[in-house]
Amino acid sequence: MTLSPWLGWAREIQAIAQSGLAFTRDPYDRERYQALQALAARILAGYAGAETAQVAALFADQAGYATPKVDVRAAAFNDAGEILMVREAVDRGRWTLPGGWADVNLTPSENVAKEVTEESGFIVRVRKLAAIWDRDRQGHHPAIAFSAYKMFFICDVTGGAAATSLETSGAAFFAEAALPEDLSTGRVLPGQLHRMFAHYRNPELPTDFD
Repeated sequence: MTLSPWLGWAREIQAIAQSGLAFTRDPYDRERYQALQALAARILAGYAGAETAQVAALFADQAGYATPKVDVRAAAFNDAGEILMVREAVDRGRWTLPGGWADVNLTPSENVAKEVTEESGFIVRVRKLAAIWDRDRQGHHPAIAFSAYKMFFICDVTGGAAATSLETSGAAFFAEAALPEDLSTGRVLPGQLHRMFAHYRNPELPTDFD
């Protein structure tokens, strides 16, 4: 899936504006960067069919040098070799791997283990970083306002029991031949799930990237 040039341009303008606002000390340059940020918001709002004010507020919340956001996902397996998936409370109840945006002050593995327990009720041991992929180049839909990297970890379920949360309405294990078809494709794709099974079966596979 090719990233829309309009979305790419809006993100690039926003990144330049955000980084410029972080470092400039010149009041005139600050006005110029603010104008660029407003332009990026108008472009993205027009592309996504959103309110310009909402996008502008989203951009205004970002500070410092602009970098990609980080999403962590757990490919957690039970003793039967089945993968743990959770049903989203939003997105029409579609299925995905446990995970979400990484929190500050936690390592990547701590983040993903926390997400599993919070979203599914299960406790895991993180074994391996299986993949780190650019969200856009993987073809996730719908597109989001910011560039993002997705980190997938192979995990072993060591305890806990299925539970729901504010973000999820169910948790279950699936064999590779019986994966759910109604996936939350903004979060996980079929090819990614099959690749996680490959990493689970062959722990010596190198980490996938880009």
